[in-house]
Parts: sequence; C-alpha cells; structure tokens
Amino acid sequence: MQLEVHHLSKVYKENRGLLDTGFIVEKGELIAVVGHNGAGKSTLLKVLGGWLVPDCGEVRVDGIDLKNRRALVRQIGFVPETPNLFDLFSVEYNLSLFARLYKIPFSRIEETLKEFNLLPFRHNKVEVLSKGLKQRVSIGRSLLADPPLLLFDEPTTGLDFDMTKEIHLLLKRIHALGKTILFTSHRPEEIRTLATRIMVLHQGILVFDGSPAEYFESHIHQNLYA
Repeated sequence: MQLEVHHLSKVYKENRGLLDTGFIVEKGELIAVVGHNGAGKSTLLKVLGGWLVPDCGEVRVDGIDLKNRRALVRQIGFVPETPNLFDLFSVEYNLSLFARLYKIPFSRIEETLKEFNLLPFRHNKVEVLSKGLKQRVSIGRSLLADPPLLLFDEPTTGLDFDMTKEIHLLLKRIHALGKTILFTSHRPEEIRTLATRIMVLHQGILVFDGSPAEYFESHIHQNLYA
C-alpha cells in the first residue's frame, strides 16, 4: 500500500484548511499529524477519508484516485474524533449496517465483537456506552472491511488514563498486523509512544516531515508546545 498526496488544498473561510500539501506514505508507517488547532490536521484526514471534497490536488492509494470512492471503500478506514454511530441502535446493529452496505460477511461482525471485547455490549444501545466503548465500536467498524490504511482523528481525546492506554495498545496491535496508520494528536507523550514518523502542519502548510527523534529535537516541537 502506498499513499500519494500531491498539491492538496481545501480552504474554508478565514483561510483555514489545507494549502498545497503533498507527501508520500509507504506501507506499514505509523504517522502522527501534529499542529495547533486549526492547522489543518482534521481537514487532511477528512479529505483522505472521503468526508470532504478537496478544492484541488490529487490523492492516490496504490495508484487508485481518491475520486473513485467505490474502488477505495475497502482501502481506507476512517475513525473520526467524535464517533459517527447510530446512538439509538445496538452495537451489533451498527456493525451490521456497515457490513450490509459494503457486502462484508456477517461472520466478521462476530469476529469484531470478540476482538474488541464488545460481546457483553452487543445488544446495548450506543447512547448508553462510555466514550471509550464508543471509540472501540468505531474502530472495530472501521476494520470490518480489513482496509490497509487507517485514519484516526484525535483517537484519545476525552478519555481517561486507563482507556487512553487501552487505545494505544489497540493501535499498536493494529499496526503490528501490517496496517498503515495516520493519526492526529496534540499530546506529546502519545506522539512519542506511537509514531514512527511525524508530520507537522502550520496554517495549512506542511512545515516538518521526519523521524520522532528529529522532531523532538527541533525548534518546531519546542515552539509548538511553548
């Protein structure tokens, strides 16, 4: 799996968003996308995940253009900061809706419930779950189609220490399976724990792309958290 991004732009009012961004991601990388609020982190992931249409630019996954959503639907899994689940339906029904939509074998639902320790909650409505459990359901759903590329927008925001640690272990386990992961974060300890590569966005522009060692020794990191 290779992700290619060329001259990608998505601008909102007040010039917030992405400006002429480009990079290449190789199979198996675990990349933290870092920056202040409004730097363009979530915008980038939403464009890559197909939630936003870019103003211009090109994105390809293994040579397939991002515009070809039907071809890419099994290539990219996106977990937004706020889980976009159907709160009034059960955990199992949320997974089954996704499985039906993308013609995924229903055996994958049972496997996912077991893998993410959701069997005790399968009949619970999503609205009664903790944020950590909702995040688990959201991540499990994104993996139903077994995509090689996963996007996580602030995966631990609002979670307590124990649940944050659980999500970190989960991301490491997914990465160990050979998945390529991009995640946004504003937590230095999370970036240091998980990332194999770090990209920094500032006012929609990619201003740093390098190793964790280079990042944590750079003035960019020092200025970001000054």
